[in-house]
Amino acid sequence: MTQTHGGKFQPQGVCILGSTGSIGQNTLDVIRRHPDAYRVESLSAHQRDDLMLAQCKEFQPATVVMVCETAARRLKSSLAQEKLAHIDVLSGKSALKTIAADERAPIVMAAIVGASGLLPTLAAINADKRVLLANKEALVCSGQIFIDALRASNAELLPIDSEHNAIFQCLPPAFQENTTQLHIQEHGVRKILLTGSGGPFRSLPMDELDAVTPDQACAHPNWDMGRKISVDSATMMNKGLEFIEAKWLFNLDVSDIQVVLHPQSSIHSMVQYKDGSVLAQLGNPDMRTPIAHALAYPERIDAGVADFDFFNCQSFDFSAPDGQRYPNLMLAIEACQLGQGACTALNAANEVAVDAFLGEQIKFTDIAIINDKVMRHFAERRISTLDDVNQVNQEARQLGESHVAAIAEGTLHV
Repeated sequence: MTQTHGGKFQPQGVCILGSTGSIGQNTLDVIRRHPDAYRVESLSAHQRDDLMLAQCKEFQPATVVMVCETAARRLKSSLAQEKLAHIDVLSGKSALKTIAADERAPIVMAAIVGASGLLPTLAAINADKRVLLANKEALVCSGQIFIDALRASNAELLPIDSEHNAIFQCLPPAFQENTTQLHIQEHGVRKILLTGSGGPFRSLPMDELDAVTPDQACAHPNWDMGRKISVDSATMMNKGLEFIEAKWLFNLDVSDIQVVLHPQSSIHSMVQYKDGSVLAQLGNPDMRTPIAHALAYPERIDAGVADFDFFNCQSFDFSAPDGQRYPNLMLAIEACQLGQGACTALNAANEVAVDAFLGEQIKFTDIAIINDKVMRHFAERRISTLDDVNQVNQEARQLGESHVAAIAEGTLHV
């Protein structure tokens, strides 16, 4: 809470970029439990105006952004009918940067999925906010640019991905204060152990992966997520993107990170120390835990998450990921070594390929084929500005779409 001139404490304003998604809704649930500590200052969504209307009725934000202009018009009309016309409704992508930088919301939840979340997240960084980062693409697409902006600001960056939040919690307190500039080896850390469930096809025979359907790929065994992220989890591209994100969040080399399959998803990640200790963050698979941690850091607040039951939990299993089963994970690790051009292109290609798979235009195994071809095409492309990022993103998407079309025509040569 912040203190006013009169000596009274006022709830801190929060901006939620992507409030109708899974992370956004979980953030609102945590805030709902702490009305004296947080208030919803602004919300954004792409086009789900029906859900946004319900959120406006409950949380009464000052400003709402609907990126889709048609949805914005519908929402304005609905708010007027509900006698909530005082809520300001903006539209368009540029409005996302406006609410992200608004000084009335010192906390910004960056939960817009995909590359479209980059610019509003940077706007929050440049405005010296506490940024709760749930948009991994911001670092995957423009890692050095993003970190340079963070270092030049007084912003505070706290990770929301359960794995990165777990790593953060297990790091030494001194390192937590400046994760993007210090080096883990100087603080007694040997390596970061990034855990992943392996998705729903961890034990599926390899020759059956071709026939996997979108609904099967979206049925994650442990987490309730959106369809795109669920497919990324099934291919383990999600873990690959998290690998790249971890490199930037914690100033790591590729050799500092080890991916560990842990199908129970109870241990969210670990930090291995030079003295032989391994610190692990455990808990039920519920995103409200990292959200509450980042909202209140360094304090702890109730997230509404049930206590972890050690007496009825499953045994803990660990294994190394199979590169043949998870080629997308291997591609992401390779892209991390190749450089920013490869990472930006891989992310763009994957968004195109996953969308095509969900639309039943390509097979599950075609996702990796498209990603591989696009990533290698841009492997040597240098990126130093946001214009470079946008250019590679656009070109990579176009190339990915051409590969999707070639697969549909049966003319793509692997």
